[in-house]
Amino acid sequence: MLDDQALMQALNSTPVVDGRRQDLWRDDHEVDRWAREHGGIGGDEERRWLRTARDALQAVESGTSAEPRLRRVLAGVRKVPQPGASGIEWHVEMPPERRLAVELVLAWADVKERMPGRLRPCENRECRLFLLDRSRANTARWCSMKTCGNRLKARRHQARARETPQPE
Repeated sequence: MLDDQALMQALNSTPVVDGRRQDLWRDDHEVDRWAREHGGIGGDEERRWLRTARDALQAVESGTSAEPRLRRVLAGVRKVPQPGASGIEWHVEMPPERRLAVELVLAWADVKERMPGRLRPCENRECRLFLLDRSRANTARWCSMKTCGNRLKARRHQARARETPQPE
């Protein structure tokens, strides 16, 4: 099963670099590398499903409906109980080429359930990254204080300085 870190890597695979949106997963080798790091098999079908799941989750977290895409990823997936040494264990059945995409959606659902309201887009409108707020107060606003936070604070300061009349 994919964890929070894998989910964030997938969600943040479309950063803005020098003012232009990049898609790190546009390169088949990059998606295959990520997939193999997480137990995937690689290949065209797995890449297609991973990109579909990632795009749908980004859309949902950005406030856009992605229900049809999520339904496609999850179509035919079944959770089946199996007796185990310590009782009943749940096994998720799905086509092998869709396993990582389904696990990505399940990791997202798990984060939404365990940490409600903590997964969100960066407040910098020029940024396309997401953050998982682990702060006690749940007040994080930026993907990175070092980059987006400092930039936005500097812009606000400059705007206030322009508005303040200078002594003569």
